[in-house]
Amino acid sequence: MATRLLLIADTHLPKRAKVLPQQVWTAVEAADVVVHAGDWVDVALLDELEQRSERLVAVFGNNDHGELRERLPEVARVEIEGLRIGVVHETGASTGREKRCARDYPDLDVLVFGHSHIPWDTVATKDDGTELRLLNPGSPTDRRRQPHCTYLTAIVDDGRLTDVELHRLPPRAQAAP
Repeated sequence: MATRLLLIADTHLPKRAKVLPQQVWTAVEAADVVVHAGDWVDVALLDELEQRSERLVAVFGNNDHGELRERLPEVARVEIEGLRIGVVHETGASTGREKRCARDYPDLDVLVFGHSHIPWDTVATKDDGTELRLLNPGSPTDRRRQPHCTYLTAIVDDGRLTDVELHRLPPRAQAAP
């Protein structure tokens, strides 16, 4: 049976936005697993996502302190339908990212990360010849220099990641009150 994923990062609530856009909450309700790659800023969103998600896999980011660091790991690893997924906030500079992540995460098939607010979808080849898919969903609340706020959805089916889709939020949703 396929598992539906929602990938988000860099929500920065309530500093960059007051709430998550409704489109993201709709995606939370549709997902079997919600992945958050850090920079929550306030623990209230963690509490709400824990309550509203069927399953939450999350890490803290560089802007997360106190209770967020107490409750969340720096790196999370899960296996979903045989697919080995890792989550981390920072992966360093974009130059050399694939090689660095292939070296640092040889035990994974997919690495979800955040920090830059820039959507990213590439594949790195590990020393053993297998591949590591690198995914950054961007941010649903703080587009920075990007044209849109974004998030990702994907399907895990029989050990494979499929249907990876970048969702762009409309400008009105980006300016949620």
